[in-house]
Amino acid sequence: MARRVLITVVAALHLVLADAVTKELAVGYLKGERPVDLIPGFFGLAYVENRGASWGMFQGHVWPLAVFGVAALAFLIWKRRDLFLVGDGTWRGRVGAFAETFLYAGIVGNLIDRFCRGCVIDFVHCHWRDAWHFPCFNLADIFITAAAAMLVVLAFAVPKNAAKKENDA
Repeated sequence: MARRVLITVVAALHLVLADAVTKELAVGYLKGERPVDLIPGFFGLAYVENRGASWGMFQGHVWPLAVFGVAALAFLIWKRRDLFLVGDGTWRGRVGAFAETFLYAGIVGNLIDRFCRGCVIDFVHCHWRDAWHFPCFNLADIFITAAAAMLVVLAFAVPKNAAKKENDA
């Protein structure tokens, strides 16, 4: 148990560091510059200071969003056994461990921005030519999205024992 907690914390800290480094690079190289197309008409980098939540919702509510982030993190830590299948030695437990690590890293990465900068730095820009633009995002957002996808998989995955019991009945 203590080993999994240590691995989760160390891995999450590495992901938070990767997020912080990429955001610093975005500030250093993209702030005040024109967006850079890496794959013309599809993918690029653009500097955005997001003072809201996902897709720019709740603009200007940095502190309430920070408080919500801290509360969400506290809730996830409190309910970690149930949410992330701690102690389940199956593939589900391993997916839960990855989801837990990614979710903590994503939340902490964006919280650091909210507390230290007063905004979240976004820089990944997906678009289709000039016809469609997806809101910019960052590594922390990718971590949160990946964790959410893993948790959806876990929610729909039926444990072997439960499936066997249903078939035997």
